[in-house]
Amino acid sequence: MRHRGRIRTFGAMLMVAALGMIALGSSTPIGAAATVTLTNWQMNESAGTNVMIDSSGHGINGVVGSAILTGNTENGVTFYRWTSTNPNQPPPKPERLVQVNNSTLNPGTRDYAITVRFRTTHNYGNMIQKGQSGAPGGYFKWQIPSGNLSCLFRGRSSTGAILSKQVSSGTIKLNDGQWHTVKCERTADRVTMTIDGVLRRTALGPTGSISNTVPLTIGGKLNCDQVSVTCDYFAGDIDYVQIQTS
Repeated sequence: MRHRGRIRTFGAMLMVAALGMIALGSSTPIGAAATVTLTNWQMNESAGTNVMIDSSGHGINGVVGSAILTGNTENGVTFYRWTSTNPNQPPPKPERLVQVNNSTLNPGTRDYAITVRFRTTHNYGNMIQKGQSGAPGGYFKWQIPSGNLSCLFRGRSSTGAILSKQVSSGTIKLNDGQWHTVKCERTADRVTMTIDGVLRRTALGPTGSISNTVPLTIGGKLNCDQVSVTCDYFAGDIDYVQIQTS
């Protein structure tokens, strides 16, 4: 009987391990619950537009900076383009930003997923964020230093403790000039990164509540002076941005 018990236990362990390997290679994170579309910015407006339209039906439109090239079309895809620039050289260039000032974009304590389809050959820049370091209420951001994309969620627990988790593309460099679709999702106990349909990274642990009064920006930071706070401007193309919640 003891021998059988050991066999059953060993078999159960193998099954758990197998399930774990399946999860690592799956296209949907375990426990993913951010399935309700909050915004869907297709970025297919014509050249010279100053409004980024939300096609989700929720009317969460953005203001497009004058330095962003809109209406670019290639192989049937229409996208926004950010030309090359020194991301940290004065003066600040807020005209390089898309700004969306809407409080419903705060994750709060909800499950929250951001999907971006982009391409770049550059090794710098913040792609999308709401809030930034030092701002009350926490923040999230995507950045791509050295072609290595990372997603950070930083909030506070119910007792005020700072909770932060980050996932990175690691050895997968995403500044190869090819289109990539990346989804970063925050749930109650983890942050995950899915690259081109495959779950690649998981960081276990909570990230608390994130709620700030700063507009969501695409293309860099808003509150920066390029002296004491760098603006980390992005350069490359973005096809669409979608945000989903629970």
